[in-house]
Parts: sequence; structure tokens; C-alpha cells
Amino acid sequence: MTETRTDQAARDKVWEMIKDVGTAIMVTVDESGGLRGRPMQAVTMKEFQGVLWFFTSQPSPKTDEIGHDGRVLLAYSNPSSQDYVSVSGTASVVRDPAKQTELWSEYLRTWFPGGPEDPKAALLKVEVEGAEYWDAPNSTLVHAYGYVKARLTGEPPEAGANDKVAFKRGA
Repeated sequence: MTETRTDQAARDKVWEMIKDVGTAIMVTVDESGGLRGRPMQAVTMKEFQGVLWFFTSQPSPKTDEIGHDGRVLLAYSNPSSQDYVSVSGTASVVRDPAKQTELWSEYLRTWFPGGPEDPKAALLKVEVEGAEYWDAPNSTLVHAYGYVKARLTGEPPEAGANDKVAFKRGA
């Protein structure tokens, strides 16, 4: 059974694993309790203080869902390095012109032609409560070794690291 870690090194590892993954799948809860997922581009940040930011259109189905139930799950995947992370937290819709200007990147103009002040632009603020990661070996040699070990001993190879990480108490 995977234990939950609360140390800063574990939080830092989560950040290292997700900071360069451009797109996460954001899962929200709709009004009937169903789960809805969609790709979201995270705002690039230099450091992580337990909050992730995303630009979004307001209004939109996801902002309506977050208004009804702020619980979200973000799924990050980097198959080339065999890194996988799920992040759970609480999302809220934020309209803050100063924060939007601070987090703005010019590529966002594709969706918000009016820039950070575009009337349809808003931010999703995700306060991270917990995460779980899977950090598996990714080299061909490691996989070949694992295959041989499994064939000879009947035992699977070490799958790599899997930890739960609490960012807030009770997560």
C-alpha cells in the first residue's frame, strides 16, 4: 500500500514531474455528479507554491461545473519519461486583471484576441490538496532486464516510485 508523504521533497518531486508537461486533462464534476474531462494548458510558472493557474473562457461549461462543485483532478502524462501524475484540488474562477496580465503569454491571444483584458478571459485557480505520482524506469535496457527477470523468476521488475503526496492536511 502506498503511504502518503507530506515532506517538501515529495512536493518538489511532483512539481519537477509536471512543470514541463504542457497539457493536463482537467476533470470536473457536472451538475448530475458525472465526471467531465478536457485538455487544459497550464500557465508556465517558475516556482510552485501549491497553486496552479489556467486561462479559461468565462462563461463555459467547465466554469459552470466549477461554480457548482470546485473539486478537480488534473492528470499529467509524460510517456517519454514514463512519468505520470494525478493532482487533486479545489478550483475557483478568478477575474483579476492584474493577475491575468502577470500570467499572460502571447500564445493565449489565439483564444483571447483582446489580450489579458479580453472580456471572455478568466483564470482557474487550482489550490492543490494532494497528488499521486508514478515514476517508472524508462530506458529500453531497463525494460529488457525486466522482461528477462519476469521470464526467469516469475517476478515482475521494480515498477519505479509511486507515492501519494499531501499538500494540505487531510488530503
